[in-house]
Amino acid sequence: MVQIDQAKLLKMQQNVRTGGKGTVRRKKKVIHKTAGTDDKKLQTSLKKLQVSNIPGIEEVNIIKEDGNVIHFNNPKVQATVQANTFAISGNAELKPISDLLPGIIHHLVGLSSSLPKPMKNDTIMEEDEDDVPALVEDFDEASRTEGM
Repeated sequence: MVQIDQAKLLKMQQNVRTGGKGTVRRKKKVIHKTAGTDDKKLQTSLKKLQVSNIPGIEEVNIIKEDGNVIHFNNPKVQATVQANTFAISGNAELKPISDLLPGIIHHLVGLSSSLPKPMKNDTIMEEDEDDVPALVEDFDEASRTEGM
């Protein structure tokens, strides 16, 4: 039979108990994180970057490549020019661009030149065929005659 040290066993039982006498034994104590701690960590990181609040911004729209828009209404915007960093916090909604189009069309007019334009594959292949010259000589034969 296995010899069990009763004092050691009693000490282990006391470490497992999360409450007083008569409570359920747990293997480990679970500590719940709240969203507030994450927000505090984010704010301390932003303070290290020396961000400053930008007042007077009513809405922020981030246009994704798939045509959806992340829309912030009355966000808190913080920025630092040195690190080229913007922090936008607030309630975000994911909307299709067609829902916001009448209101943001005047913003998109200035950006139309910087937006990527879709390219056709046919034009690329035609240019590649024209740029490559045809092989005229056999270079291996010239190197063979050179060594003799």
